[in-house]
Amino acid sequence: MITHFIFMSSSYTLGKRIALDFIVNNEEIQDKLKEYLDKITTECGKDVSISTHIIQAEDTTWESVCRADHFFKDVEVMGNLNKFIKLIKQDRKLEGIDVAKYILSKTKCTQLKLQKLVYLCFADYLCDTGKELFTDSIYAFQYGPVVDTVYAKYKKYGYKPIEEEKEDIDIIVSEMPAKSRILFAEEGTEKIISIDKTLKKYGQLTASQLVELTHKENTPWTMTTKGTWIFYSKIKPEVIKKYHKFETI
Repeated sequence: MITHFIFMSSSYTLGKRIALDFIVNNEEIQDKLKEYLDKITTECGKDVSISTHIIQAEDTTWESVCRADHFFKDVEVMGNLNKFIKLIKQDRKLEGIDVAKYILSKTKCTQLKLQKLVYLCFADYLCDTGKELFTDSIYAFQYGPVVDTVYAKYKKYGYKPIEEEKEDIDIIVSEMPAKSRILFAEEGTEKIISIDKTLKKYGQLTASQLVELTHKENTPWTMTTKGTWIFYSKIKPEVIKKYHKFETI
């Protein structure tokens, strides 16, 4: 029998579980395994979701691992440690669309209301922690702050509630996968708590009320020089930190 030592995690980019498989045949490889785990946690964060497994299989192949335990079926095995780390690090950073999907799993939204809630989640988290919730930039559009990637995905729904468009499989979002995606990110638990707090505060407001909120005097949107419909101006994080306090109910 062959002893396999396996590191496992999830790749939301690939949409599947990923693994590193090592054959444990001497003390040297056992020492290396600790080095590899240290490297993963150093580069990906100490709170990264990694599981380790020891499996006895018939031979050195991954197929033999799957035969020994069906738990490992449909797992994609990475060719090397650096590729494994790269995929995990890629998913440790949130994008605006990740937050949007979680919001859609929690509350009914038009694309306009969704835009405002995504922005307010970003602004609350930034002002509470000094850190950015996701990597996308926020722009000063005609009707307030907008994450352009979220706008590009959902603008076709106009004033209709997005969740009613059931023919679009990408819009059918359930809470647990959307929540798990955020929890996998850096400081994911802290981010989920912050998002839920923001949704509790603003989620009951209509799109029009949220637009009015972001258009109040001295808010980040009003304090940003507006561009044109071709070149919208970014609302800088430092402006949000300074003026978000005026976006009160």
